[in-house]
Amino acid sequence: MTTRFADKVVLITGAGSGLGRAAATQVAAEGASLALVDISERGLAETAAEIAEVAPDAEVLQVTADVSNESDVERYVAETLKTFGHIDGFFNNAGIEGKQNLTEDFGTDEFDKVVSINLRGVFLGLKHVLAVMKSQGSGTVVNTASVGGIRGVGNQSGYAAAKHGVVGLTRNSGIEYGEFGVTVKAIAPGAIMTPMVEGSLKQMDPENWEEAGRQFVSVNPMKRFGRPEEVGHLVAFLLSDEASFINATVIPIDGGQSEKY
Repeated sequence: MTTRFADKVVLITGAGSGLGRAAATQVAAEGASLALVDISERGLAETAAEIAEVAPDAEVLQVTADVSNESDVERYVAETLKTFGHIDGFFNNAGIEGKQNLTEDFGTDEFDKVVSINLRGVFLGLKHVLAVMKSQGSGTVVNTASVGGIRGVGNQSGYAAAKHGVVGLTRNSGIEYGEFGVTVKAIAPGAIMTPMVEGSLKQMDPENWEEAGRQFVSVNPMKRFGRPEEVGHLVAFLLSDEASFINATVIPIDGGQSEKY
């Protein structure tokens, strides 16, 4: 196993499940020390247990926090620095989908909730981690956008607005911080079989969600869902020194779906 992250500290939000967990286990296996952040204490413990299986010697800090709350964000950054002294990589990943509905029927409170976590949460993470990385003179941020942040999907006003906003933040911050030795990029996952996507399918068809899933990916050029570990490999690459000249841009990982007419 390669050790691209030996002596490096990687901070991950939304680390309690899905893409955050997949990225955490990947970078841990490659030598990283980890600060794991999630609103779910149980999810964090489960991720830490998976890390222990692949990297028994990995140092792991668990911080329960709400990424949309600025004092919580300040706390997870401070605890990471107190424990490890520096932050080399930041997977700014926490997010929710929200309820699906046409724009006219989309709840205002629901819109605010989704944007608060998916956009404000990403902004707050950038605000407080980029200051650290600028002072270090080095660091890499990977934000989680979505195919829903680079094209229209439908029935997702809050999610679409937030994820398009994440793309904007990524480009803006990458341009701002490149001169300080810091890069900022984003991934745009398509249909990856995570608990969030399973929940989305259950909104579409609670009784036959697995069949709904087959229908959902039938139009994908690869005719399947992506796997979390496939995203984990991409995130690890983007956080590594091998991707040091990739900045202010968005990398889709969607089987080609976003390129299809």
